Amino acid sequence: MATAVGVSHSTVHRIWQAHALTPHRIETFKFSTDPAAEEKIHDVVGLYMDPPTHAVVLSVGEKTRIQALKRTQPILPLRSGVPARQTHDYRLNGLTSLYAALDVASRTVVGECCARHTSADFVRFLNVLARQDRRQDLHVVLDNSSTHKTPDVRAWLEGYPRVHFHFTPTGASWLNMVETWFSILTRKSVRRGSFDTVRALITHLQWHIKHWNDHPTPFVWTKEPVAIIKKALRRAH
Repeated sequence: MATAVGVSHSTVHRIWQAHALTPHRIETFKFSTDPAAEEKIHDVVGLYMDPPTHAVVLSVGEKTRIQALKRTQPILPLRSGVPARQTHDYRLNGLTSLYAALDVASRTVVGECCARHTSADFVRFLNVLARQDRRQDLHVVLDNSSTHKTPDVRAWLEGYPRVHFHFTPTGASWLNMVETWFSILTRKSVRRGSFDTVRALITHLQWHIKHWNDHPTPFVWTKEPVAIIKKALRRAH
């Protein structure tokens, strides 16, 4: 830019600083084109902010293909002035997928690992959830993964009339509260580990869930549907 306009680099730098310009930064955004997006946003956010009485609201999702990475050298512990360090290179010892259900009221999590993430795996996880809450209605928030809408899943729902699915809008899986928990799991736990086997990774994930449930962190949803709709939907002009 300095060359193009015929000034020095320091002049360009001062102008950018004076106007708080950061042209090196790029942020991404995504609009939902789901024709039923507004209705779904009101539905899901309503469950978060005003949950039904005598019912359980679960935010359900799957974190697929979690890698059991073995670092080539032991992780170096942190010390004064130096963060914990780990080698960039690693050996991949396998994969697992984690189904998780975040109870919106208690913030506790139920999780199950499986080798794949098929419709049959999802149905098995639904059975786990249904057994835990036998007497109350279950309102399940989930995204639009194809494994959530197969004939097997629809048949399962017909056998459990007290279970109600609430889908997030297409392209707006971030509206599913369990995604926040998955982010915490990745940043604070999985990425900091080193695993010799998939079994070691699964044991670590189970430990993380138990540790979380001992002291669950509260998630408080504060953004109203109108504010979300304004930012998340592309309006036709």
